[in-house]
Amino acid sequence: MYSLFPLAATRPSDGFLNTITLWTFILVGLMAIGGYFMFRKFLKVLPMRDGKSKLDWQNYWVERSRPLWTEESKALLNLFVDPVPNAFRDIAKHTIAAKIGQLAVESGASQVTHDHCIEGYIKATPQRDYKYLIKNLKRHNIDYSAYEHLLQS
Repeated sequence: MYSLFPLAATRPSDGFLNTITLWTFILVGLMAIGGYFMFRKFLKVLPMRDGKSKLDWQNYWVERSRPLWTEESKALLNLFVDPVPNAFRDIAKHTIAAKIGQLAVESGASQVTHDHCIEGYIKATPQRDYKYLIKNLKRHNIDYSAYEHLLQS
């Protein structure tokens, strides 16, 4: 007797099923990782007690300090974010620039100085990345000894 689907009765090989299972776990894992980063971004947009989100405050400090930036301080900021992968460099640059700008504006400075940049870089960097921060500062022969107390906490 002839069937319309002669291969329908055959069973897929174990290698094929294992490949499908492996790719299922890989895709679910990648979606979980992407979801984690999206959730972190979502938390930055949620308003705090004062009604502004962390992202709103970053934008505020960047805009408020924009006239205080010199070419030297911009070059130093670019030097700080150089080791960050391209995909995350703009976000890191904005976060660090916001902290540096906040320090400069709150201190009443007429321009962003070398010291503002180093202190802001340290304060804007998560503690888990201090090892890379120190390595980057040493690689560029930047003296951070005045701010070592910030690296202890």
